[in-house]
Parts: sequence; C-alpha cells; structure tokens
Amino acid sequence: MAVFMDLNLVFSADRSHLQSMIETAAHLGFSTVAVNYVFEPSTKKKQEIPSPVPISELIGQLPVVQGRSRPIRVLNRLTVVISDVSHFRPTAPEYRCFDLLAVQPTTEKLFHAACMLYDIDIICITVTEKLPFFFKRAPIYGAIDRGLVFEISYAAAIRDSTMRRYTIANALCLMESCKGKNVILSSAAVKALELRGPYDITNLCSVCRTQTLKNPSLGPAEAFYCMQKPGRQPAEFYTP
Repeated sequence: MAVFMDLNLVFSADRSHLQSMIETAAHLGFSTVAVNYVFEPSTKKKQEIPSPVPISELIGQLPVVQGRSRPIRVLNRLTVVISDVSHFRPTAPEYRCFDLLAVQPTTEKLFHAACMLYDIDIICITVTEKLPFFFKRAPIYGAIDRGLVFEISYAAAIRDSTMRRYTIANALCLMESCKGKNVILSSAAVKALELRGPYDITNLCSVCRTQTLKNPSLGPAEAFYCMQKPGRQPAEFYTP
C-alpha cells in the first residue's frame, strides 16, 4: 500500500493556521508531515537557530489519516539556507532538536559540500529561478550513496507561470543527473486548503469543473492548478 508524506509544511506562528494545515494533510491521506522551520543566517550578525515547538503544543489531538485507522505523524524539520560556508555549523547542538535536517545551498561549492560532507537528510533545490550552477553527477551520486535525498517543492509552480517553467526545467535537469533516484516532492505549503462545501463551480473552466464534480470532497480542482489554461493563476475557493 502506498504511503504519502509531505515533509515541508512551513511553520506558522499562528497555531490555528498550522493546525488547519495538519488537519488538511490528514484529510488528503498523508500519513506523515514535517513542520519546517526555515533559518537563513546572515553574515552581518549572529542569529539564533529556532527551537521547534513541541507537537503537543501545536495541536492537541492529532487527526486520523483519511482511509486509515491511525493518526497522522508530525515531525519537526529545520532548513538552513546557506550562502556562505560559515552558515552551516556541523556540531551545532540546536540541530539535534529536529527530526529532519535540510540545507538549501545557493552556490555550486556549497552544493558540493552538502552532497559530500554535511551530516544532513535533505538537500533543497531552488526551482523558482535559474540555478547559478549545473548539476554534476559526481556530487549527486555521492549524496545518493550517503542516503541523502533531493527535494523539489511545487508550491510556486501552481501560483505563477514563470516559476512553473523554472520548476519544470530545474526538476528535469535534476532527474536526468540522478536518474530519478532519491528525489522527493513537497508542497512547501504556507496555507491550508479549504475542504468545506458546498462550492460554487460556475466560474471554473470545463476541465476543472468536471474534475471537481468527480471529487467534490476535495474542492475545486482549479485551486491546485488549471491544466486547460497554462499560466492561469489558481482560482480561489468559491463559497456561497
């Protein structure tokens, strides 16, 4: 039986908002999610690495996964955006507070170091713009041999046509370099989908209207993307 996970739900200080995202993920059938704390150090001043909020404080009772009899599993994740070697501290005790550790390198040198040296779980690939370097197979195979995975987030691709093109192009380059191995998709969701009805679907295109009628519990299909009109902005959920 297939198991679905989303290892990138962006942390929000609004507890009700974060709880809504977790409940939505459980409703969509995700068995595991990770609350992602993004940390972008600055070379000008020292910054404190964020501490994860205990899951019991984020949500009182974990929702049961749709179609399963057990509650959703929630992990804590830290993503460090590194643009300088000093931004990643391999021995930082704060890293141990998280279940998953990821880095988002911004240069080829840092990408190589993440693949070959850093003790991490995930390497985030920036797919919303043209990458400043090419993927080389040596570091990618090194990362695969070490059990690391490369992450592609699709949130931007369903919001903007330009970002969609970059996402597809960068994802294809990565898949060709690693031959499809050790690549995961995540949402990078910052807002929960509204799964309540009924909906007014009169403003949807014919394709999205058909898909919505097939799966009314998921809401309008156009909230995810519109296959009939590339480049079209995702529609809002329509409620009476």
